Amino acid sequence: MQSYKIPLVPGPTSVPRKYREVYLTDYGSTDLEGDFFALLAENISLLRQTLKTKNDVVIGSGEAMMMLWGAMKSVIRPGDRVLAISNGLFGRGFAEMAEAVGAQSECLEAEDGNFVSVEELEKKLKEFRPDVVTAVHCETPSGLLNPIADIAPAVADSGALFIVDFVASAAGADVRVDEWGIDIGLLGSQKCLSLLPDICAMTVSERGWQRAHETAYNGYDAILPWEKALEIKATPYTHNWHANAALNLALKCLLEEGLENSFKRHAEAAAYCRRRALDMGLKLYAAEESLASPTVTAIMVPDGWRWEDFDAALREEGLAVGGSYGALAGKVFRIGHMGSQADINLVKQGMDIIEKVIKERA
Repeated sequence: MQSYKIPLVPGPTSVPRKYREVYLTDYGSTDLEGDFFALLAENISLLRQTLKTKNDVVIGSGEAMMMLWGAMKSVIRPGDRVLAISNGLFGRGFAEMAEAVGAQSECLEAEDGNFVSVEELEKKLKEFRPDVVTAVHCETPSGLLNPIADIAPAVADSGALFIVDFVASAAGADVRVDEWGIDIGLLGSQKCLSLLPDICAMTVSERGWQRAHETAYNGYDAILPWEKALEIKATPYTHNWHANAALNLALKCLLEEGLENSFKRHAEAAAYCRRRALDMGLKLYAAEESLASPTVTAIMVPDGWRWEDFDAALREEGLAVGGSYGALAGKVFRIGHMGSQADINLVKQGMDIIEKVIKERA
């Protein structure tokens, strides 16, 4: 299926036509034109507003995972201790990535559908004494929005560098980089910004840059060469002008709507989705409503259905949702009400189809 009649996958989200049309312009060389660096500077300013930070912002080409790997290799050295706070696939992924670059990693794992308590974290921080702490704001495979604000003081007191993935939450939920003491923050384009998966961004604190200098990683995906990119008007590789132009439009549309209005739109779509699911007798994965993300809802696959059969039945009706991964594969399906898909009318169409499919099988 090349496109979806009713797109409710949890990313990449449906890309509005106005963002796709930006790619029709024949932009010049990012290596030669001053106009590109003016655009890059403006995008950095817009992202600072969006993410509520005065920290530096790096904008790179490629999907967010590329920048995540680059960040991990840039600030983690062999022998470092990395504590990954986890309640899902991407939380555990941080620990696996840390081990891949030679660090000693441990997961502080929450029970299904929950997040770790501040008390559990404080105890672990004292025992393990990590150099780096990682967390995921929106754990997309499980539809959980984790309370980063609650754990931030404990991480700050530990002195550890704090890395947070807010790829699937930023623009759909409040992200406060400076207030939460985030040293390295990660953003992707294909979730709440509803762009193609071809550009990513990272916030970097002064401590983050210092750590990068100490680590001195110099691979293709290293973050250190970006530190003075605007100043010297040179990027480590040929950048993507088309994607930056689309990002510029998306950020301007977001800020024109207003961050609070965007958060409200996402929250209302999420609440409607979950209310309809519960009315159908379906079970949500999140143990508490407060942990359910405004950008994606994870629902247990209905009794009597195999996920593959349920997915096929929904697709026959024109609805595309997402399955899940890891331990939740085959057990959970996910509805992505993020970015352009955070639309109650669209969610209503999707939930109507889910209800129809379930009733026809009953």
